[in-house]
Amino acid sequence: MSVQKYIDKVMKSTMQSTPGQTEFYQAVEEVLSTLQPILQAEPKYDKYNILERIVIPERQIIFRVVWIDDAGKIQTNIGYRVQFNSAIGPYKGGLRFHPSVNLGIIKFLGFEQIFKNSLTGLQIGGGKGGSNFDPKGKSEGEIMRFCQSFMIELSKHIGETKDVPAGDIGVSGREIGYMFGEYKRLTGNFEGVLTGKGVNWGGSLARTEATGFGAVYFAENVLNKKDDSLKGKTATVSGSGNVAIYTIQKLYDMGAKPVTCSDSRGMIYDKNGIDLDTLKMIKEINRQSLEEYMLIHKDATYIPVHKYPTDTNAVWAVPCDLAFPSATQNELNLNDIKNLHKNGCILVTEGANMPSTPEAISYMIANGIMYAPAKAANAGGVATSQLEMSQNASMARWSFAEVDNKLRNIMKSIFDLSYQTSKEFGDEGNLMMGANIAGFKKVADSMIDQGAV
Repeated sequence: MSVQKYIDKVMKSTMQSTPGQTEFYQAVEEVLSTLQPILQAEPKYDKYNILERIVIPERQIIFRVVWIDDAGKIQTNIGYRVQFNSAIGPYKGGLRFHPSVNLGIIKFLGFEQIFKNSLTGLQIGGGKGGSNFDPKGKSEGEIMRFCQSFMIELSKHIGETKDVPAGDIGVSGREIGYMFGEYKRLTGNFEGVLTGKGVNWGGSLARTEATGFGAVYFAENVLNKKDDSLKGKTATVSGSGNVAIYTIQKLYDMGAKPVTCSDSRGMIYDKNGIDLDTLKMIKEINRQSLEEYMLIHKDATYIPVHKYPTDTNAVWAVPCDLAFPSATQNELNLNDIKNLHKNGCILVTEGANMPSTPEAISYMIANGIMYAPAKAANAGGVATSQLEMSQNASMARWSFAEVDNKLRNIMKSIFDLSYQTSKEFGDEGNLMMGANIAGFKKVADSMIDQGAV
């Protein structure tokens, strides 16, 4: 059987056995389609049935979450934890609380996490979890009660050497705190079973900043390879959560000017550069809509979502040198990348998970736009989570500068590995292929070493 027929067979089987999981299919196809060179060179992966095994989670946990709202009414949500692959370490991946969450979304995120975690060079496997619960519009008490109820079930399946969840969309330090407190109450153990904890009780300095900082460090490595840098560049950034905020902060640190940010209601364009203090006040302290930005910066432009042009994201219509999609999956489509290309964008660095559609990725590669894929570029968050695990295990506390320096070195190592792998397999500079093959090889070889498990 040819390599392509082997890939097609696995893809068909995956779709037949897991109907309706569109995002999961997209993630699987994006990885498998780039593995042809290594599958051709290494027949052992076919012999040991690796593709068929790696696309199926080791365990999928679905559970009911019942909690009481402020009116005393019983509410019900669905909870998920997909423990995808533990070949190189305990399951590691965030928890997402958002109305869009379903099993297919969690499986796509968990599948991506396998290879992302592998690229860090750290001993962590891939997993993901979450719920269709929406923290927006909920009181502190409601969020606390939901998190406690969620942890009652999740606590049965996690542990510091088994599965260590973290945060994601809708899960920040507040939610991690409530879940950690409930885990401690249920088990009587104070252990590193969650990352993203408060720095007073086991958290790591620089964890909040890590994904955004890491994406910018990765972008700098991409540009350096072309004898260029971030200095003097104009950047568009989507989102306004941790990833976007700290991408914006680090872009300023590196001499670039970020001019956009966005949330679920609309986007801000500030030609003078996004005011980071205002953004943090609105989103981290007051938890408000970005519309509030206009009360302070009246010369900025606010475009609500309902006024976005058809089939485009207004963030990507702004002229820029660099684009950092940092909000959610499939937020940058073919029309968007054409707008970016027309307006001078030379590099797209993915801060979110799978934010570019397959058509957009194909356009980037075909038209010479440098492309830094999520599983490489946004690995800084999970890398720093593992550094938090290391600090917990040794009961140590590293300084912000120590963690940041380790993060910067890890992102350079990920870039170097992805680049060298792309060169080794005949498509120098194709970082998507390089990252996928490098991440796959470490996990697949470990699966072979450990036998039929």
